[in-house]
Amino acid sequence: MRFVILGLVALALAACDSGSVPSPTERLSETGGANQGVIVDGVEVRGDGLAAGAEAFFFSAGQNEVTAAVTKVLGEPIDINSNEECGAGAMDFTSFEGGLIVNFQQGAMVGWNLGRSETGSASKVAFAGDVQIGSRRETAQSTGGFVPFAESTLGEEFSLGSKIGGFIEEDTVSMMYAGTQCFFR
Repeated sequence: MRFVILGLVALALAACDSGSVPSPTERLSETGGANQGVIVDGVEVRGDGLAAGAEAFFFSAGQNEVTAAVTKVLGEPIDINSNEECGAGAMDFTSFEGGLIVNFQQGAMVGWNLGRSETGSASKVAFAGDVQIGSRRETAQSTGGFVPFAESTLGEEFSLGSKIGGFIEEDTVSMMYAGTQCFFR
């Protein structure tokens, strides 16, 4: 009888499948993040979310959790606002020192936007890759996956692969973004 029960348990466990949902390790390796170190005292923005200190969040993470983790690293938000007229629907924005804006919809993180910092915390926020805010045009163009947008109404816009977008002003990267945005094109 024991062998029958053990056999049924083994069969049930073998039938368990998460379908096509990748594990966190697989998701990080798909985005080039498997070899990324943890930034203990900073925020690293990524194509599928962000890491604040030792905590990492994929898009769809809870607004309270993400805001609390980023606040631990960058300090209290410098602005919190919303826009009911975004093309993707109503969106909330939480701005932090260092040029970081985190976008939320219905209590979940859906995107981020990183621009030039007007405060002293710029060195605490970085993109997980070679291209950073202030990088020269040539650095962005030589990065794998760089594709310029032919007809952007917002300025000189580019993408880095399928998850990251950005803008170049005066031959330097001025802004980068991922996820859902509230751009009016």
